[in-house]
Amino acid sequence: MLCVIYRSPKRDQTYLYVEKRDDFTRVPEELIKSFGQPQFSMMLNLNNRNKLATADIDKVREALTGQGYYLQVPPPPESLLQMHLDIQRK
Repeated sequence: MLCVIYRSPKRDQTYLYVEKRDDFTRVPEELIKSFGQPQFSMMLNLNNRNKLATADIDKVREALTGQGYYLQVPPPPESLLQMHLDIQRK
């Protein structure tokens, strides 16, 4: 299974995975509007991989098969205050 990865010019560390290069027909219009003009990043063969750097490969495969795209968003920022409070409780 091939997938093509695009990065968002509007949102840092946000990536859109699709099945075919420059084919966004299955991606909702509102998502494309908020994502911005997709910028080609790379093409991967998911059959040759067991994992991806920051995305769950099984979820990516399932989303590509089911809905035709996968949106990877960055993890929420760490709360230094929460980390401090957690340490204080120990």
